[in-house]
Amino acid sequence: MIRIFQQHPVLAYALAILSAGLGFYVRWALDGVLPPGFPYLTFFPAVILTAFLAGLWPGILCAILSGLSAWWFFIPPTGFGLSGASALTLVFFVFVVAVDIAVIELMRRALVSLGHEQILTAQLYERQRVMFQELQHRVANNMTFVAALLQIKKRSIDNPQASEALDEARERLVTMAQIHRRLYDPATIELSVSASLRELCDDLIQAAGVGGVTCSVEADDVNLDTTRLVTLSLLVAEVVTNSLKHAFGSRREGQITLHLAPRGDGRAVLTIADDGPGFPATIPDLEGRRSLGFGIMHSLATQLDGQLEFPHGAGAQVRLTFPA
Repeated sequence: MIRIFQQHPVLAYALAILSAGLGFYVRWALDGVLPPGFPYLTFFPAVILTAFLAGLWPGILCAILSGLSAWWFFIPPTGFGLSGASALTLVFFVFVVAVDIAVIELMRRALVSLGHEQILTAQLYERQRVMFQELQHRVANNMTFVAALLQIKKRSIDNPQASEALDEARERLVTMAQIHRRLYDPATIELSVSASLRELCDDLIQAAGVGGVTCSVEADDVNLDTTRLVTLSLLVAEVVTNSLKHAFGSRREGQITLHLAPRGDGRAVLTIADDGPGFPATIPDLEGRRSLGFGIMHSLATQLDGQLEFPHGAGAQVRLTFPA
């Protein structure tokens, strides 16, 4: 409503006249009820309301009209008569309305300044958000470009081991690019951790071409910021990809379960398990010395300040405990 009066000055001055008239009417109606000595009782609210809604000059106009009306009709001697008592009454009115209008005008200017600051802050935030999303988009594009270069380089290499290493590196870069695009996409940035991990697992299963494998995800009680969720998603992608490659062999069906839950001490536990044959009894590669995959897992766990474990049992299990 304040903006309406700012945009239409005629309405602002009309409000000043209307408020002064309404204040006069109410004071006139209460003239027989009020005891002597309250000539401005109904005019003060009119001045305050006008100054707040319509601004400085309409407030001053309302104050002048109110003062003249009270002086003519309600301050003895009436009819603009002047005595010591009436002069003191007029001075009191001028002082009070001047203070009221000044305070309200300062408040209005502070509100206007705050509104401009909020608009500027919103514009800066939107600009930074767009720049950040563009940066993440470029990062994903760069990773995709590097993956394409590795694919081209592979064609000129005859060594099977080197070719396989390039394939693994390319697949990881493609996965990282997909995760960045998904998690920094404005359309999906409000997704829960559970929904994000579920979509990630579905994408990995589809990319691996093993439609008979299902992945169940439970992670409803944990909230993570986007940066930590990206790191956690990369670790999940590494573990799930490893299961899809090695856990099921020639089997057409399989099950991968992912469970993420708070532990109660400010930490969370992520457990990823499959129903394959599990890890061998002695696993020299688990410390990340010989296996690139396990080395990546340990590196990502370190970024999350977490502890990585590989419990023995039915199927392969990977457990990560980290601050949540």
